[in-house]
Amino acid sequence: MWLVGYEFPDTIMVFMKKQIHFLCSQKKASLLEAVKKTSKDVVGVDVVMHVRSKKDDGTGAMDAIFRAIQDQSESNVPIVGHIAREAPEGNLLETWTEKLKNTQFQLSDVTNGFSDLFAVKDTAEIMNVKKAGYLTSSVMKHFVVPKLERVIDEEKKVSHSSLMDDTEKVILEPAKIKVKLKADNVDICYPPIFQSGGEFDLRPSASSNDQNLYYDSTSVIICAIGSRYNSYCSNVARTFLIDANPMQSKAYEVLLKAHEAAVGALKPGNKAGDVYQAALNVVEKEAPELVANLTRSAGTGIGLEFRESGLNLNGKNDRMLKSGMVFNVSLGFQNLQTESKNPKTEKICVLLADTVVIGQNAPEVVTSMSSKAVKDVAYSFNEDEEEEEEQPKVKAKPVAANGLSSKAMLRSVNHETSREELRRQHQAELARQKNEETARRLTGGSSGGADSRGAAKATGDLLAYKNINDLPPPRELMIQVDQRSEAILLPIHGTMIPFHIATVKSVSSQQDTNRTCYIRIMFNVPGTPFTPHDTNTLKFQGSIYVKEVSFRSKDPRHITEVVQQIRTLRRQVVSRESERAERATLVSQEKLQVAGAKFKPIKLSDLWIRPVFGGRGRKLPGTLEAHTNGFRYGTSRPDERVDVMYGNIKHAFFQPAEKEMITVLHFHLHNHIMVGNKKTKDVQFYVEVMDVVQTIGGGKRSAYDPDEIEEEQRERDRKNKINMEFQTFVNKVNDLWTQPQFKGLDLEFDQPLRELGFHGVPHKSTAFIVPTSSCLVELVETPFVVITLCEIEIVNLERVGLGQKNFDMTIIFKDFKRDVMRIDSIPSTSLDGIKEWLDTTDLKYYESRLNLNWRQILKTITDDPEEFIENGGWEFLNLEGTDSESDNSQESDQGYEPSDVEPVSSDEEDDESASLVESEDDEGEDSEEYSEEEGKTWEELEREASNADREKGAESDSDNDRKRRNMKAFGKGRPPERRNLSSNISKRPRFR
Repeated sequence: MWLVGYEFPDTIMVFMKKQIHFLCSQKKASLLEAVKKTSKDVVGVDVVMHVRSKKDDGTGAMDAIFRAIQDQSESNVPIVGHIAREAPEGNLLETWTEKLKNTQFQLSDVTNGFSDLFAVKDTAEIMNVKKAGYLTSSVMKHFVVPKLERVIDEEKKVSHSSLMDDTEKVILEPAKIKVKLKADNVDICYPPIFQSGGEFDLRPSASSNDQNLYYDSTSVIICAIGSRYNSYCSNVARTFLIDANPMQSKAYEVLLKAHEAAVGALKPGNKAGDVYQAALNVVEKEAPELVANLTRSAGTGIGLEFRESGLNLNGKNDRMLKSGMVFNVSLGFQNLQTESKNPKTEKICVLLADTVVIGQNAPEVVTSMSSKAVKDVAYSFNEDEEEEEEQPKVKAKPVAANGLSSKAMLRSVNHETSREELRRQHQAELARQKNEETARRLTGGSSGGADSRGAAKATGDLLAYKNINDLPPPRELMIQVDQRSEAILLPIHGTMIPFHIATVKSVSSQQDTNRTCYIRIMFNVPGTPFTPHDTNTLKFQGSIYVKEVSFRSKDPRHITEVVQQIRTLRRQVVSRESERAERATLVSQEKLQVAGAKFKPIKLSDLWIRPVFGGRGRKLPGTLEAHTNGFRYGTSRPDERVDVMYGNIKHAFFQPAEKEMITVLHFHLHNHIMVGNKKTKDVQFYVEVMDVVQTIGGGKRSAYDPDEIEEEQRERDRKNKINMEFQTFVNKVNDLWTQPQFKGLDLEFDQPLRELGFHGVPHKSTAFIVPTSSCLVELVETPFVVITLCEIEIVNLERVGLGQKNFDMTIIFKDFKRDVMRIDSIPSTSLDGIKEWLDTTDLKYYESRLNLNWRQILKTITDDPEEFIENGGWEFLNLEGTDSESDNSQESDQGYEPSDVEPVSSDEEDDESASLVESEDDEGEDSEEYSEEEGKTWEELEREASNADREKGAESDSDNDRKRRNMKAFGKGRPPERRNLSSNISKRPRFR
């Protein structure tokens, strides 16, 4: 395994000066063919294969190897090194060992030499040990400890052997505890060990018996777990104390100090015996009476073997320690006698073990995730603790030698209350950390990113004709559309006046009862509501602009044709300029390096893409290929192609079809790219796992109809097949991303955790939102939701209260110039699960009864950060009620409508604008119709012609109406005013 990176059982390797002989089966010989050329070129040694069949015992090949040894030996009696301390396993090795002993060779034990060779690990080996340690400690922390707590709290009868089986299954399937390690690379070092009830064995060869777990008062539970990753071992062992008496408490505390002393002695230059001596010194000083019970070793070396020979940490070993060595530091007290008369608690043992890597400066405990602190392993369910909970809380003091603080109150009706209390304490600590972090960021002069709202929109210089000679030859005085110059020519006072199509806001026509047609053209002018200034209006601020023109005609056909031509031309120009403006803001990407002959691209076929490429043709599926430095997706059309560089990928998600209709690969990018003519940060590739078809007339089918059952089975098979194809592609890409050139990108496909998901309204429709290890996502409905957890400042849960069927989640980002993200109408049944998830991901959350005006709050914070910090930071949110609740109680009682609470966002304002840059290709018609609604009616135009002053009044009235509409968007209460965020908020009274 160490030599070739692959485990070869029933294989004999013999190394000589000029040759390497392998005796193995045909399958293993084919795998070893790859080393023939390399060994010849690099080392100058020939590789000789001896292939044996299943019925062959290999004696003939062994004789040939012995002859080769004799021929290449310089003496009559060849010296042959072998591993004498390892017992042979299997017929082949037993036959080889017997024949080797019967030869005339001089045999020498090389066990210590191999031990020296394996002792110091390289970087790759240490990484495997760390991954194994991470898995082992994760199983202990996230499965074993909660499992034991449930068993003890619910007083279940569970045997040691069943606990062993359950733990082994979790180790072999890391995904069960959200550990992202491949199950194919994982194995156990030994069956997990659970011991209690007075029967203890501290050796790794111990086993879990069929007796039930014993957890009465003064009982002790020992658990030891060992797992492998890529064949490299790790080990962890913990002792759990139930209502410990003073002797047990002292024994554990002394052992903990001794264990820490042993770990601290693992430094380069020290001797292996110094480690055990450091632990022994602690025991002799703290509890001399326990020296006789201390184990005779502090552990062994660990790596490919669980116990590496020659690296025993006992008092007699003078072996020098070196950086890169790995040890299983295991210490315990055996056969401790207690004063109990109960045979199950009369004699106890205590054990602690961790996997430790010797570093250049200090040792690293790779299994430290599993805590061994007293407060985390000592449990109590004494009745006296309920009375202690009622006493006023004081600052915790260090645990005395004669008593242990309990981690949890077991067998108590207040178990859920204690969990809520732990969560509340954790949230209080998060609040302190978050306020300090926010203060540092604000005082550093940065609140995140630059504010992009309200920026001037540049459309470039609008120029239809350079001079008058470029005008088309004069025809009749009628409206003309010049497609080539992208202009319209209007007859005004007997002259054709050109207008660039980009200046046109909307065009409409109307016919009266006398078959007289009117055409009305409105232009983009400065000061129009919802129309941002562009560079052209800013350049000619002193000019007079034409706001609208109207023409009358007796030819309805001509008017209809002109209107259609203007709209078509405007739509084309808007689409082109919008795409050009978006491309101008793109960050330049590296070019895709297409895989050559040496590297075959990884492919996934028959995929659809979102956003779609656009165009008027039929949509086609395409193929996704993983090349040297990025993905390429393309269809059979040459212009439908998009490249996604690995370096531009921020998050990658794989969501198999479970309760959805599609299987998804989704990439959230650092910088925007163009997909067709759309600018996007999210690119998704998907396949529909089943057809959304309803069979007409199938309503009377029986539930046991063979055709119906067969159809359902076909759908299941198709879904499983597609999911498996996607999974294979994802696994291959993950393997590609583990190569050294991609380590800095930290890329790996993340999978949503459906069991933590909840329903909500992130945009306009209800969707199922699910967390991942690093994000909160919704990847089925568009627009997609991808929220990076590390970019979140705090989360505010709004409209939380008794009687509410749903609540809202507002996510505030560390970039205060970024609009908050709202997820509305979340069922109240999901509240506890969301709070638990937020707490486990170290996100600070607050609760409030009403929706808050976050744009105004963030503006107040950024305008005066010092006052925000002085007033306690985010703690102004930490309250249950305010004066405004009573003012707005009527609104709360009437239920919730998302559109009535959220202010008009900048995105909605931009959508309503008919500006050249912001209009979308597929929204041209809608924006024109909307613009017509914003203009005045024909009756208003007639009144305007008779009385010019009324125009100003009408505009003023419409502006006031618009302001009132905007104010309604903030809620029916009074408009938000700038105020001190903490001084004006009444504090919640403390309950005594």
